[in-house]
Amino acid sequence: MATPAIRMFRKIEGLFCVYKPAGVHWKLVRGSIETSLLKGLNATPSQPLPTEVRFLALPVSEAEAPKGLTLSAASMPVLSKHPLVTGPEFQNIKVGVGHRLDASSSGVLVLAVGNGNKVLNNLYNTRVTRDYTLEGEFGTATDDFSHTGRIVERSTYGHITKDKLERVLAMLQGANQKALLLYSNVDMRSQEAYEMAVRGSLGPDGKSLPILTGLRCIHFEPPNFTLEVQCINETQKYLRKVVHEIGLELRSTAVCRGVRRTRDGPFTLQDALTRDHWAASDVIQAIGKKRSSKKKSNTQTKDSPLQPSEETTTVNQMKPVREQQ
Repeated sequence: MATPAIRMFRKIEGLFCVYKPAGVHWKLVRGSIETSLLKGLNATPSQPLPTEVRFLALPVSEAEAPKGLTLSAASMPVLSKHPLVTGPEFQNIKVGVGHRLDASSSGVLVLAVGNGNKVLNNLYNTRVTRDYTLEGEFGTATDDFSHTGRIVERSTYGHITKDKLERVLAMLQGANQKALLLYSNVDMRSQEAYEMAVRGSLGPDGKSLPILTGLRCIHFEPPNFTLEVQCINETQKYLRKVVHEIGLELRSTAVCRGVRRTRDGPFTLQDALTRDHWAASDVIQAIGKKRSSKKKSNTQTKDSPLQPSEETTTVNQMKPVREQQ
């Protein structure tokens, strides 16, 4: 029979995400989650101690002592099974980490417990994309592309306009779209490529260089600007370098003041648990909510046809390739 702690552990097996604050290493986040989950598991009510039959000697008077020893059967708890003797039921728990964030970045960090680690591996084998918000500042260049690095150059930025910035972003996105097709390892003139594009599964086959699948400016107030990025196989250092290269393309310099992940595959900021909600009960609620939403979306996908907008966009992307035959 499963104990209450084991039943609770089965409920927290799965995937969930937390919000990693900037300035905190991901290992510290994982350690805090593990400690919190262990505390919740071992705080569950323990089962009653098993009993065993023991023969106990009854007290006798001095007058009855010569008659012999009198024994009585009694049911006694097995003290060797007491929690104070055996220790906590769960001594450790394995929490897996998805695509990691470096110490200076913040945002969605996907974690897995128990059998969820297998699901986590399968998730990242399906070419999931991630969304980031990058905060940049024109006029400065540093040795590590961040605002905390050693300054190596200063420049003017008064000539930069939003139109010029958007032209550079369009150029970068076009170059990355070509790289996406290059690493897809499929003939772009084939029916297979068309069907993959319709499903939205067109992407690099295995590990590839970082690829930006989307890039746009959502805020522009020189010297500060904010970019929204969708990417595959990226690192946060690479994203900071992108901000630096954008500054160079605009005949200036730029540093990255912040990197925040807003989406990792199916997990968004709305799903992320903040530091005050890392208890076992909150994790159980988050996993249950994600499972129910996944079942609901799968049901809707089976019942609804392909959206016209997706098909039209895909056909338009494939047309130039077909015309080259």
